Amino acid sequence: MNWITNYVRPKINSMLGRREVPENLWIKCPETGEMVFHRDLEENKWVIPASGFHMKMPAKARLKDLFDDGVYEALAQPKVAQDPLKFRDSKKYVDRLRDSRVKTDLEDTIVAGLGRVQGVKLVGVVHEFNFMGGSLGMAAGEAIIKAFERAISEKCPLVIFPASGGARMQEGILSLMQLPRTTVAVQMLKEAGLPYIVVLTNPTTGGVTASYAMLGDLHLAEPGAEICFAGKRVIEQTIREKLPEGFQTSEYLMEHGMIDMVVKRHDIPTTLARVLKILMKKPMDAAKLNGSTPLAALPIAAAASV
Repeated sequence: MNWITNYVRPKINSMLGRREVPENLWIKCPETGEMVFHRDLEENKWVIPASGFHMKMPAKARLKDLFDDGVYEALAQPKVAQDPLKFRDSKKYVDRLRDSRVKTDLEDTIVAGLGRVQGVKLVGVVHEFNFMGGSLGMAAGEAIIKAFERAISEKCPLVIFPASGGARMQEGILSLMQLPRTTVAVQMLKEAGLPYIVVLTNPTTGGVTASYAMLGDLHLAEPGAEICFAGKRVIEQTIREKLPEGFQTSEYLMEHGMIDMVVKRHDIPTTLARVLKILMKKPMDAAKLNGSTPLAALPIAAAASV
């Protein structure tokens, strides 16, 4: 025991009224290096005001921002087997789960809710990237399927916001089984004649991209989001060639026909409401026709149904 460090210094600090400063009080912009006060960043929906760089947004905050007045019914997290493979690498899987639950105050990576976006009822599903990289495991797969089933029972669209590193390796083949299961859920929603919209966020990779994240009726994406199956470095090492600048970003994918729109975070609720009203043949709000997404900017298939 270090007497000076553990006793004397804390005693002096308490007498001088010194307070510990939170580590995340200031956030550095990855693009410009600008330091932004955390409250200013939160008030601007986790978008750097000067550069427009879209930081990762907490799942609960995204749902609150999506739904009218932040009001929605939170869907319950289904119960599944914990650590079915008794997996251990440098750390036990059960310990990783416990740490992530303490860190995020969530049961697993998926958060879902039922509410209205500018009057349009929908089910919103969001990945929490801070929970083990938003990885897809049994709990996440079951939560997504239950969300689809709720959308079908409510006869409303489903909008999902993926942010994931892919399948959860600690659950092995059981994680990979969630890819076809969620794909079937997508098909069930489409057979019910209900829209399925995907809003791709940074990053959306691996098995998530290979399944439900690229099966939407429309694909929106936030600016600068990385969207891919294999990472850029892995591809370059495999083909032994340098990839183009901006490869796998949302802007690059839109330019090459892989997604439909790149939409700033502030404009997502309005854009979703307008697109869903078009797809569901609902009357448009004349007061919002001068919004940020003109009909000319919508994909041909959607605009043609107006």
